[in-house]
Amino acid sequence: MNNQNNDVIIGLEVHIQLTNLKTKLFCSCNNDYRGTEANSHVCPICIGLPGSLPVLNKKAIEFATRLAIVLNCKINQKFWFFRKQYFYVDLAKGFQISQYNKAGGRAFADEGKITIKLNSHKKVIILNRIHLEEDPARLVHKGSIATSPYTLVDYNRSGVCLIEIVTEPVIDSPEEAREFLRQLKSIVQYTGISSLDLEGSVRVDANISLRSHERSEVKNINSFREVERALRHEIIRQKNLLKRGKKLIQETRHWDDKRRITISLRTKEFEADYRYFPEQDLVPIEIDDNFIQKVKDQLPEMPIERSRRLQRDYNLSEFDSDNLVLDKDIADFYEDGVNSDASFGPNEYKQYCNWLMNDISRWLNEQNKIITDTKLHPHQIVDLIRYLNEGKITTKIAKTIIDDMMEGFSISEILEKKDKKRISDDNLLKKLSKEVIEENPKIVNDCRDNPKAIEALIGRIMVKTRGQADPHIARRIILDLLKQFGKIK
Repeated sequence: MNNQNNDVIIGLEVHIQLTNLKTKLFCSCNNDYRGTEANSHVCPICIGLPGSLPVLNKKAIEFATRLAIVLNCKINQKFWFFRKQYFYVDLAKGFQISQYNKAGGRAFADEGKITIKLNSHKKVIILNRIHLEEDPARLVHKGSIATSPYTLVDYNRSGVCLIEIVTEPVIDSPEEAREFLRQLKSIVQYTGISSLDLEGSVRVDANISLRSHERSEVKNINSFREVERALRHEIIRQKNLLKRGKKLIQETRHWDDKRRITISLRTKEFEADYRYFPEQDLVPIEIDDNFIQKVKDQLPEMPIERSRRLQRDYNLSEFDSDNLVLDKDIADFYEDGVNSDASFGPNEYKQYCNWLMNDISRWLNEQNKIITDTKLHPHQIVDLIRYLNEGKITTKIAKTIIDDMMEGFSISEILEKKDKKRISDDNLLKKLSKEVIEENPKIVNDCRDNPKAIEALIGRIMVKTRGQADPHIARRIILDLLKQFGKIK
């Protein structure tokens, strides 16, 4: 068996709940089911009782149109729904109302693209289509799906509107998949159709193969973060099978995010197994040019447009502005902050960006939170920058108070509580510098041949002052003392 040509081929199917709708796709049940009692947001339509008839949610068409426009898709102005037949407990009526782009059917929109940037290189990820469908019920397992002795079904989710974005198989690596999903999440956030930070609001099916071999479909990866991990694991699994002389089979696998492995569920069903045919209880849908233009005119500023404006208005680099706009809440926070102080100029704009995208974002990632989950206020970073620029605190002190800032405390309150102030007293720093020089003769000797060794002495002063010494003043005093003692020229 030739297993040398192991190029990776990835295609993604991204299912996004339109969480910002008030009702489900085909009935008037409340769309906001999270945190509610199981099976309390149901009606005869969404649990498929005989004689019940679906009615299409018009707002869902508007939301889908928003997304199609910003993804540069070709909108099909006349389409209809199909029944996708399969028997499983998460579909009470035995079929899912979806869209089918064959046998005379059409998706909501075809083609489209998203441009990603990875390692300074841009790549266009081509889309195959986007379409609308209803979400099945939620299955609840005791522990892992592989070991649970039973399955419970909560139909609150059944009938919630999904929009599915299907890429062409043009993604070459887990890293490209990660960047594609980051860009897609940003676009969805700006369109206002969904809050993707809500639990269960997004699921990804990843089709992955090694060139010239059968593909596997990893189903229901429940967060964008897990997609890269699942893809990495699946690539290694498939390559290891080939190394052992095994044959890859087309199959459906489940991503176990606790054990971080994929588990075989079934051999892959084929399209014919779903027995698609037009949904007879729903009339064909037609949308005209006026409707599309009205939706387009009401679209908010999109990430690409905002990035260009931030570069123009705040003198930011393309790199900084592109990173800022990825998260709309972060970008909103940035603009609220820099516009709250009339004295701010290009230097402060850059400083604000650096604190927000580095230390603040790092804290959010470590805590697995978004900025709206915290009590941080835009003006706190304005105050932080002012204290730094006026020499009231050092950068090291500033980094130690991030936790307290996230709780909403003002800079002055934090400094008073922690007794953290910049030490700039020459006499005190001179005394400490002499102590450091006496305590570290080896480092002092190193300073003769290696000027960078002075940084180690400054570090000892920072330790003694718990990071409160002004490093610039400390450096000047140490240099003066070393010259005075004849240790350096």
